[in-house]
Amino acid sequence: MNETGREFLKFIIIGVVNTINYYAVYLLLHLVFDVYYLAAHITGFMVSLVGSFFLNTYFTFKVKPTWGKFLKFPITQLFNFSVTSLFVFVFTELFHVDSKITPLLAVFITVPMTFVITGKILKRRECNR
Repeated sequence: MNETGREFLKFIIIGVVNTINYYAVYLLLHLVFDVYYLAAHITGFMVSLVGSFFLNTYFTFKVKPTWGKFLKFPITQLFNFSVTSLFVFVFTELFHVDSKITPLLAVFITVPMTFVITGKILKRRECNR
């Protein structure tokens, strides 16, 4: 397996960990504390975003985390967040899929594209000025 293949496999593993983290926060807020599903989705996403940054820098791409990368990392996730949010809403509101599972369906759509975007941001060398 080449380096990109190994990175993608690690990205998938980290993605599973982050999805479990996200889904636990989502269900806790949505079902236990009766938070509106989109608010629970946003909160879960933000919590897993921080974990994703550190796991992907250290484990997937083996780069040093920096404040610059940390501040740029949410930009890489903007696509993921937008598309995932859109599909959570569409699956729940238009297709009447149970809101407990719509986040899981949406994740499968965004993973390959998010891998490419994340790798480009985290592997980019920062200029020392």
